[in-house]
Parts: sequence; C-alpha cells; structure tokens
Amino acid sequence: MKLTDIGTVKQLMGENAFKKKFGQNFLISPAVPEKIAQCGAEEGVLEIGPGIGTLTEALCRRAGKVVCVEIDADLIPILSVTLEGFDNVTVINGDIMKMNIDEIIGKYFGDAERISVCANLPYYITSPVIMKLLQEGRRFSSITVMVQKEVAQRLCAGAGSRMYGAISAAVSYYGRAKKMFDVPAGCFMPKPKVDSAVVKIEMYDKPPVDCEPDVLFEVIRGAFAQRRKTFFNSLSSVVEDLPRTAIAEIIASSGYDGNVRGEELSLKDFACIASKISDFRSRRGESS
Repeated sequence: MKLTDIGTVKQLMGENAFKKKFGQNFLISPAVPEKIAQCGAEEGVLEIGPGIGTLTEALCRRAGKVVCVEIDADLIPILSVTLEGFDNVTVINGDIMKMNIDEIIGKYFGDAERISVCANLPYYITSPVIMKLLQEGRRFSSITVMVQKEVAQRLCAGAGSRMYGAISAAVSYYGRAKKMFDVPAGCFMPKPKVDSAVVKIEMYDKPPVDCEPDVLFEVIRGAFAQRRKTFFNSLSSVVEDLPRTAIAEIIASSGYDGNVRGEELSLKDFACIASKISDFRSRRGESS
C-alpha cells in the first residue's frame, strides 16, 4: 500500500473528511517521509500526529521502537491497517498537550539510550507542542519537526535577525536548531496555503547558560512582550515586582544602554540579566 498516493489517501479516509480543527494535511511526496526519518530516527521514536502512517512507516523501518500519539480517534482504525506489517509500533489515541512525556518514555521506551521525536505539526499548535517537548523531554536526543516555513525560520534564528523572537531564544536554551530542508505546499493533501520546512533540534546534555530557568524565561518573555518598545520598557511590563529604577540599573550594569531592544540580545545576554534579577530579589528578601 503506497500511502503517498492520492488515490490511496482518499480511499483510506473514505467518509472521514480532512479535519481543519486538527490541521490535517497528509504527505503525498514519497521522498519527504524518508528524508525526515533519515534526519530524526533513533533507537526509539515518539511520533506526534501520524495521520495515516506515512511517516510512521519510514520510522518503523529505521527505529527499534516507534510510539505514535494521534488525537483523531477516526484515524486509529486506519492506522491499524496501514501499520499492520510492523511489530515495533504502538499507536495511542490522545492529545499530546494533555499527556505526561516522562510517563510515555518510561512506559514504552524502557532502557533505550537514544530517543527522538519526529512530528508533522499542525500550524495552529506548533509552538506550544515544541515548548512542551523541550521542557518535559529531557531524555530526548533530538526533536525533528515539520512546521510552517516561517516558523522554521524563527526556530533557527539568531540574535539580531529579523525572525528572532521569544521562541528562538527559548529553543536555544535546550538545543541547537537547524533547518534541514524545505517542503513545498504541493507535497501535501489537502494543499496548504504556505510552504513548510523540517527543523532538527539537537538537544544539549545541559543548558549552555547557568541561571534560574524560571527567571530566564521570564526575561525572554519580557524582552519580546512589546517588540516595538525598548528592552527596558518591554521587560518592565512583565517583571512587575522590581522597581523600574532597579531594572534600569540591572540592564546598565550588564553593559547595555537604555535603547537596546530584545531582538538584539542573545541567550547569554538574557542569562546575565536573569542572574542579576535573581540576585536583586535574593538581597531584597534577606533585608525584609
């Protein structure tokens, strides 16, 4: 059964309409799933949103164990047919945003040393899923995702780039993101309005900066809360427990002037400021 054949896709879906609420766009280019699997398959693979199993097939041929999480219950019986030739795959009907990543890893992957994520993510929920995987999936060696092309550019952007934003800085705390290849809209059915791209995030064994993560992400969120404003004004709107004078002093003591903008600062810069905010709060707590 060729799962990238348009006729096969239509036959499998039958009366099940492609559901916009789940962002369903199925691959009809045979080269793309093979390239994704080549980029991301490890000893164990967690796949999010297998659809009818197009990418899953390629992953099963490369990985020792594949676990798929599919939110659409109507696709579960289809997957039982398309994947019946593989004994190394488990399909779970559920919403990955409501699931415990550590529990999935512990239950299904056992002692596997290298576990990766591969996913063709719906555009409407890309960032929340990626952040959940990064924050909860410390045991993942890599995360390979197919996303909207503009999102891919943001995931991989560095400080000073027009595409650089909160998600760029946040991803750089957990791993190194690299765009692997573009995927034109014509590779999908139904055809989306925009092109896609595949990004691989190689996870770090430990973060590249040393500071309190909660404070770091508070600073990152503050840096981009009001993009048209200076870093000082934008950060002040989020860090409400510090006097504006203290925030100004922290920024100045970190070597930046009052006109610097969040998109000019790197993860290392944010970590420096986060550490100073933590120190200020600690001193204030001791004196109270």
